Amino acid sequence: MDDIELRAQLEKHHAVSYGWALSCCSHDMNEAKDVLQMAYLKVLQGKASYKGQSSFKTWLFSVIRYTAAEERRRHWFRRLGLAKFADEKKIEGSFTEDSGTDEKLEMSKVFRESLSQLPRRQQEVLHLVFSQDMTIQEASGAMGVSLGSARTHYERGKENMRKFLRHTGTEAQSSKVREF
Repeated sequence: MDDIELRAQLEKHHAVSYGWALSCCSHDMNEAKDVLQMAYLKVLQGKASYKGQSSFKTWLFSVIRYTAAEERRRHWFRRLGLAKFADEKKIEGSFTEDSGTDEKLEMSKVFRESLSQLPRRQQEVLHLVFSQDMTIQEASGAMGVSLGSARTHYERGKENMRKFLRHTGTEAQSSKVREF
Protein backbone atom coordinates (compact mmCIF):
# COMPACT_ATOMS: atom_id res chain seq x y z
CA MET A 1 0.00 0.00 0.00
CA ASP A 2 1.55 3.31 -1.04
CA ASP A 3 1.62 6.43 1.13
CA ILE A 4 -1.30 8.16 -0.65
CA GLU A 5 -3.56 5.12 -0.36
CA LEU A 6 -2.55 4.67 3.29
CA ARG A 7 -3.43 8.26 4.12
CA ALA A 8 -6.75 7.92 2.28
CA GLN A 9 -7.62 4.83 4.33
CA LEU A 10 -6.72 6.61 7.57
CA GLU A 11 -8.92 9.55 6.62
CA LYS A 12 -11.77 7.25 5.61
CA HIS A 13 -11.73 5.50 8.99
CA HIS A 14 -10.89 8.51 11.16
CA ALA A 15 -14.31 9.00 12.80
CA VAL A 16 -14.74 5.35 13.77
CA SER A 17 -11.07 5.14 14.79
CA TYR A 18 -11.61 8.01 17.21
CA GLY A 19 -14.65 6.22 18.63
CA TRP A 20 -12.57 3.08 19.14
CA ALA A 21 -9.75 5.08 20.72
CA LEU A 22 -12.27 6.61 23.14
CA SER A 23 -13.45 3.15 24.09
CA CYS A 24 -9.88 1.91 24.58
CA CYS A 25 -9.11 4.95 26.76
CA SER A 26 -12.13 4.70 29.06
CA HIS A 27 -13.74 7.64 27.25
CA ASP A 28 -10.99 10.08 28.20
CA MET A 29 -11.08 12.43 25.19
CA ASN A 30 -7.56 13.82 25.64
CA GLU A 31 -6.01 10.41 26.08
CA ALA A 32 -7.95 9.08 23.08
CA LYS A 33 -6.67 11.92 20.88
CA ASP A 34 -3.10 11.23 21.99
CA VAL A 35 -3.45 7.48 21.41
CA LEU A 36 -4.95 8.02 17.98
CA GLN A 37 -2.17 10.40 17.01
CA MET A 38 0.48 7.92 18.19
CA ALA A 39 -1.22 5.10 16.28
CA TYR A 40 -1.30 7.22 13.11
CA LEU A 41 2.39 8.02 13.56
CA LYS A 42 3.21 4.32 13.90
CA VAL A 43 1.33 3.63 10.68
CA LEU A 44 2.77 6.55 8.70
CA GLN A 45 6.33 5.94 9.91
CA GLY A 46 6.11 2.26 9.04
CA LYS A 47 6.42 1.00 12.62
CA ALA A 48 3.09 -0.76 12.05
CA SER A 49 2.51 -2.03 8.54
CA TYR A 50 -0.62 -3.36 6.92
CA LYS A 51 -0.03 -6.75 5.35
CA GLY A 52 -3.55 -7.40 4.04
CA GLN A 53 -4.31 -10.36 6.34
CA SER A 54 -7.53 -8.69 7.51
CA SER A 55 -9.54 -5.66 6.52
CA PHE A 56 -7.72 -2.33 6.91
CA LYS A 57 -10.21 -1.22 9.56
CA THR A 58 -9.67 -4.36 11.64
CA TRP A 59 -5.90 -3.97 11.40
CA LEU A 60 -6.06 -0.25 12.26
CA PHE A 61 -8.25 -0.96 15.29
CA SER A 62 -5.70 -3.47 16.56
CA VAL A 63 -2.92 -0.86 16.19
CA ILE A 64 -5.04 1.62 18.17
CA ARG A 65 -5.82 -0.97 20.85
CA TYR A 66 -2.17 -1.92 21.31
CA THR A 67 -1.15 1.74 21.39
CA ALA A 68 -3.75 2.44 24.10
CA ALA A 69 -2.47 -0.54 26.10
CA GLU A 70 1.09 0.78 25.82
CA GLU A 71 -0.07 4.16 27.08
CA ARG A 72 -1.94 2.60 30.02
CA ARG A 73 1.23 0.73 30.99
CA ARG A 74 3.34 3.86 30.62
CA HIS A 75 0.92 5.88 32.77
CA TRP A 76 0.77 3.08 35.35
CA PHE A 77 4.55 2.93 35.68
CA ARG A 78 4.74 6.72 35.86
CA ARG A 79 2.13 6.80 38.64
CA LEU A 80 3.88 3.97 40.43
CA GLY A 81 7.14 5.91 40.33
CA LEU A 82 5.50 9.11 41.49
CA ALA A 83 3.72 7.31 44.30
CA LYS A 84 7.07 6.39 45.84
CA PHE A 85 7.92 10.05 46.26
CA ALA A 86 4.50 11.53 46.96
CA ASP A 87 3.48 12.18 50.55
CA GLU A 88 -0.05 13.20 49.77
CA LYS A 89 -2.89 11.06 48.46
CA LYS A 90 -4.01 11.34 44.90
CA ILE A 91 -7.33 13.00 44.42
CA GLU A 92 -9.12 11.30 41.59
CA GLY A 93 -11.33 13.55 39.53
CA SER A 94 -14.69 12.22 38.61
CA PHE A 95 -16.53 12.86 35.41
CA THR A 96 -19.99 14.13 36.06
CA GLU A 97 -22.59 14.53 33.43
CA ASP A 98 -25.64 16.70 33.56
CA SER A 99 -28.68 14.53 33.63
CA GLY A 100 -31.00 15.69 30.89
CA THR A 101 -34.69 15.14 30.74
CA ASP A 102 -34.46 13.76 27.23
CA GLU A 103 -35.10 10.00 27.25
CA LYS A 104 -32.37 9.32 24.69
CA LEU A 105 -29.77 11.10 26.78
CA GLU A 106 -30.87 9.21 29.87
CA MET A 107 -30.76 5.86 28.07
CA SER A 108 -27.37 6.68 26.60
CA LYS A 109 -26.10 7.49 30.08
CA VAL A 110 -27.51 4.24 31.47
CA PHE A 111 -25.97 2.18 28.67
CA ARG A 112 -22.57 3.87 29.10
CA GLU A 113 -22.74 3.29 32.84
CA SER A 114 -23.68 -0.35 32.41
CA LEU A 115 -20.98 -0.83 29.79
CA SER A 116 -18.40 0.65 32.16
CA GLN A 117 -19.32 -2.00 34.75
CA LEU A 118 -18.25 -4.81 32.43
CA PRO A 119 -14.77 -6.35 32.25
CA ARG A 120 -12.56 -4.66 29.65
CA ARG A 121 -12.77 -7.42 27.00
CA GLN A 122 -16.56 -7.47 27.19
CA GLN A 123 -16.61 -3.67 26.84
CA GLU A 124 -14.31 -3.84 23.83
CA VAL A 125 -16.24 -6.48 21.90
CA LEU A 126 -19.62 -4.86 22.55
CA HIS A 127 -18.28 -1.47 21.49
CA LEU A 128 -16.80 -2.87 18.29
CA VAL A 129 -19.93 -4.82 17.35
CA PHE A 130 -22.57 -2.26 18.29
CA SER A 131 -20.81 1.09 17.85
CA GLN A 132 -18.37 0.28 15.06
CA ASP A 133 -20.59 -2.14 13.09
CA MET A 134 -17.97 -4.87 13.09
CA THR A 135 -18.71 -8.55 13.00
CA ILE A 136 -17.57 -10.62 15.95
CA GLN A 137 -14.85 -12.06 13.72
CA GLU A 138 -13.58 -8.57 12.80
CA ALA A 139 -13.76 -7.56 16.48
CA SER A 140 -11.70 -10.59 17.45
CA GLY A 141 -9.00 -9.50 15.00
CA ALA A 142 -9.00 -5.94 16.31
CA MET A 143 -8.84 -7.18 19.90
CA GLY A 144 -6.14 -9.74 19.21
CA VAL A 145 -8.15 -12.68 20.59
CA SER A 146 -9.51 -15.85 19.04
CA LEU A 147 -12.96 -15.88 17.47
CA GLY A 148 -14.21 -18.24 20.21
CA SER A 149 -12.92 -15.93 22.91
CA ALA A 150 -14.57 -12.91 21.25
CA ARG A 151 -17.88 -14.80 21.02
CA THR A 152 -17.67 -15.73 24.68
CA HIS A 153 -16.93 -12.12 25.74
CA TYR A 154 -19.74 -10.91 23.47
CA GLU A 155 -22.35 -13.26 24.96
CA ARG A 156 -21.22 -12.69 28.53
CA GLY A 157 -21.14 -8.94 27.96
CA LYS A 158 -24.69 -8.88 26.61
CA GLU A 159 -25.92 -11.00 29.52
CA ASN A 160 -24.16 -8.78 32.06
CA MET A 161 -25.61 -5.68 30.40
CA ARG A 162 -29.10 -7.21 30.64
CA LYS A 163 -28.60 -7.95 34.34
CA PHE A 164 -27.34 -4.46 35.05
CA LEU A 165 -30.19 -2.83 33.14
CA ARG A 166 -32.78 -5.01 34.89
CA HIS A 167 -31.21 -4.08 38.22
CA THR A 168 -31.58 -0.35 37.50
CA GLY A 169 -35.28 -1.07 37.03
CA THR A 170 -36.99 1.90 35.39
CA GLU A 171 -39.88 1.23 33.01
CA ALA A 172 -38.16 2.74 29.96
CA GLN A 173 -35.00 0.79 30.63
CA SER A 174 -36.90 -2.46 31.10
CA SER A 175 -38.35 -2.18 27.60
CA LYS A 176 -34.89 -1.48 26.18
CA VAL A 177 -33.50 -4.57 27.94
CA ARG A 178 -35.88 -6.78 25.97
CA GLU A 179 -34.64 -5.18 22.73
CA PHE A 180 -31.00 -5.77 23.68
